Amino acid sequence: MKLSLYQIDAFTDKTFGGNPACVVPLDHWLEDGILLKIAKENAVAETAFFVDKGDKIHLRWFTPEIEMDLCGHATLATAHCLKTILDYKKDLIVFETLSGNLIVKAEDGLYKMDFPARMPIADSLPSTVLNSLNIKPKEVLKSRDYVLVYENETAIRNIKIDRQLFDQINLDPGGVIVTAIGDNCDFVSRFFTAQASILEDPVTGSAHCSLIPFWSKRLNKKELYAQQVSERMGKLYCQDRGDRVIISGQAKTYSIGNFWTE
Repeated sequence: MKLSLYQIDAFTDKTFGGNPACVVPLDHWLEDGILLKIAKENAVAETAFFVDKGDKIHLRWFTPEIEMDLCGHATLATAHCLKTILDYKKDLIVFETLSGNLIVKAEDGLYKMDFPARMPIADSLPSTVLNSLNIKPKEVLKSRDYVLVYENETAIRNIKIDRQLFDQINLDPGGVIVTAIGDNCDFVSRFFTAQASILEDPVTGSAHCSLIPFWSKRLNKKELYAQQVSERMGKLYCQDRGDRVIISGQAKTYSIGNFWTE
């Protein structure tokens, strides 16, 4: 079977920036084991698979290890693929996903994604995670992911992970977000996933389902500009809408090709 494959850098306007995702359109769903093998072969943080159902687009996300319940950058990449490569005509893209219907609108040079808010609450951090961090957080919260709050952006940039310790815990399907007020933006973050082939995710849209309501309340702002300060760097334009958040960003196509599977 011959399938199309699009690799797109999300949350950036430059190739080699943001977070790379692969997008694979399907006429019908393949076995989950095959989808997982394709994601592993692609060797990026997430591969998005979709089936166009007419009124909605059924969208699923796979890491090289597991299926995810929510992924921001691969959703953005899929929207970019539909609008700029596959000539999708509708103004609104409605994705049917494990996290409910997600609506994306291309507007003002951005892809605006309507996602569920996940306000984190105070929690304690497992000792293996705490001991794996070279800099300890000021606050610990949790929703799907742990949210570790730090003093400033410098601390975020200087965080190092002892992977031997970090990988002793299974946070499936979540991860660890480290965050602080930004020097040139409202807030910055980085994201780490234990036991994953890619330790640090370059730009994590789903993490902002928690970061947006947290920083919106902390800073008393409904509209925020965020940066994920990984090596590849990502830019996110955010809005707090109560039980929903709007996460917006740009994207750049890196490659278009085909592959074959049995």
